[in-house]
Amino acid sequence: QVQVAESGGGLVQPGGSLRLSCAASGRTFSRGTVGWFRQAPRQEREFVSALSWGGGGYNTHYADGLKGRSTISRDKDTNAVYLQMNSLRPENTAAYYCTVDNSRLILSSLWDGEHYDHWGQGTQVTVSS
Repeated sequence: QVQVAESGGGLVQPGGSLRLSCAASGRTFSRGTVGWFRQAPRQEREFVSALSWGGGGYNTHYADGLKGRSTISRDKDTNAVYLQMNSLRPENTAAYYCTVDNSRLILSSLWDGEHYDHWGQGTQVTVSS
């Protein structure tokens, strides 16, 4: 049974930074995809970023609104995945969820949360002065 846990959320002022962490326990993946999604009150869940790996390589993907302000990375030794978010704005306020799939999702699939197998409980990010 894979368990996913996020951490690193909190309150930050506009223009500030946060680093979210995602840890998956219960299994070691030789290939896979870790995605970050977020959901603000009264809004639909939306894709934030993803990292897929396998076969000796990896790819990273970002939603258009976060390109240039976010970096997703993975620690191969621990399987932890990090999402560094910079220049945060009030509209980035949401619950951020980490999700894991044990396959290297293709580009057309990783944007859709329905393709992921395991989800964390979420971590709240609030951007406010």
